[in-house]
Amino acid sequence: MGRTYDRIDDRLRSFIEDQKIFFVASAPLSADSHVNLSPKGRDGSLTVLDERTVAYLDFGGSHAETIAHLRENGRITLMWCAFDGPPKILRVHGTGEPVFRDDPRWPELIARFPADQAAASGLRAIILISAQRISDSCGYAVPFLDYRDERPLHAQYFDRKTDPEFSAYCKRVPYNGASIDGLPALPLPLPPRTG
Repeated sequence: MGRTYDRIDDRLRSFIEDQKIFFVASAPLSADSHVNLSPKGRDGSLTVLDERTVAYLDFGGSHAETIAHLRENGRITLMWCAFDGPPKILRVHGTGEPVFRDDPRWPELIARFPADQAAASGLRAIILISAQRISDSCGYAVPFLDYRDERPLHAQYFDRKTDPEFSAYCKRVPYNGASIDGLPALPLPLPPRTG
């Protein structure tokens, strides 16, 4: 039987921090547009800021759907599944916003992440989420999976780019400046990093 929680307590925080992957869902308002669901998994790229706020680092990629949806309507859901240990699924439904690299809040927020992730190349934004509903469910159908290691390919790819080269990449990739439905996504040219 699932439960709802009024806050992310220490037990839920530990569960979140122990998971190697989480999933992010967002959607535009238009009924004929595309729902987005993305896996996220770079170790240290998500942090619980307080009992009702989480944030994760948004790195470069082939799309910027979540950013576009948040800019339009702010709706977001994060989900973690226990692939080992006791079965559990945890969801945080909330409102989110992208904090871009030139935002005055950037230095304070980026300092809340591990230094290696905060300094990593290819960082576009910090996604800041205010929890409106925190709930878990049984997770009985989630399979056991064995974690082996982080994939280094994403970090290696962007580590080869200077910040101007990364900005050019974001401008060149079709669905970074606008979503697949044409919603504004990343501000281009990409703002320079402030911290």
